[in-house]
Amino acid sequence: MKKSKILTLFFISLAMVFTLSVYLQPSKVQAATANTPVVFVHGLTGSDSNFYFIERYLQGQGWSNDELYSIDLPSKQGHQELNSIAIQGFVDDVLEETGSDKVNIVAHSMGGANSLYYILNKGGSAKVDKLVTLGGANRLTTSAAPAGIDTTSIYSTSDYIVNPSLSILSGADNIRIYGVSHIGLLNSYQVNGHIKAALQN
Repeated sequence: MKKSKILTLFFISLAMVFTLSVYLQPSKVQAATANTPVVFVHGLTGSDSNFYFIERYLQGQGWSNDELYSIDLPSKQGHQELNSIAIQGFVDDVLEETGSDKVNIVAHSMGGANSLYYILNKGGSAKVDKLVTLGGANRLTTSAAPAGIDTTSIYSTSDYIVNPSLSILSGADNIRIYGVSHIGLLNSYQVNGHIKAALQN
């Protein structure tokens, strides 16, 4: 085969590979999710694995794995500044990855206080659509739901770790339940139903 034909075939092949690689790159539109992405924020001594059962439940209700994100906070003692900065970066990454304008946050225990601190002090008010707290130590940060954010606080009268009075926020949809422990809030069909309703409201 002549050298010119070999070069021609080489450049045609190269062009095809380049075109195919560009075609397969996900665009912002292709990456955009059907549901608002959910960011899960754990509490004291917790981890990103704490929300396993809630994530599985939401997947069964129509959320995809690409719409559910759990952060592992740097301070297991709930340090507001450290954790709010981590949440800030994590949310920005989720927005970039999904192409969404906002996220919803589901937070447990001290994660509620950390999430509220992020919303009120680290620019989260422009990036969060809905906030759902589970036995949240919310009043360690504020006594009122952040303006412009649909806030739901789910708390249990059987919670002996975070006093229910710390969870209630003025202006939030405060949902009181019975017979569920603080850790049990992470694995309760009753709570899951309230989470789904809050996210879809």
